[in-house]
This record gives sequence, C-alpha cells and structure tokens, in this order.
Amino acid sequence: MSKTATIQARINPELKKKAQKILNTLNLSMSEAISLYLTQVTLHRGIPFDIKIPNDLTVKTLEKTERGEELNEVSSVDDLFQELNN
Repeated sequence: MSKTATIQARINPELKKKAQKILNTLNLSMSEAISLYLTQVTLHRGIPFDIKIPNDLTVKTLEKTERGEELNEVSSVDDLFQELNN
C-alpha cells in the first residue's frame, strides 16, 4: 500500500520527547507508531483501548511515580514475582 498521505498534529513537546524515547527503544519511528495506532483503530472500529478518568488513588499514585516517590525496586524479574507472591 502506498504511503503518500500526510498527518500533521500539534502536541506538547515534552510528550513528544518522552514518546520518542520509548519508540526508539522499541525500534519504531513516530510514523510507524502512528500507523500502528491507526491500523488498530481501523481493526477495532474505535479506540483500541479503554479511555477512563482515573480515580483519586490512581492520580495520586501516578503523580508520586512521576516524582520518583515510593518506588519499589527489584534486581530481577524473579525477585519481582517473589515479592508479588508474598
């Protein structure tokens, strides 16, 4: 399929920077990620994930995480699962 259509969107520069860092880790370009998203919209005939307003606890937890507070670090995946099972 020919890729000749162009999409322009204005977004927050910090959001773009954070997303680009993640996409680089996944070896995906911004264009590929947008194409994947639009493919999923088409296949699902709608947004391919739930869109919800987070409750107060979730908002507070996300804010703490952004500030680097109350994070739990483990040295391996095995340690993580061991902690989760206790």
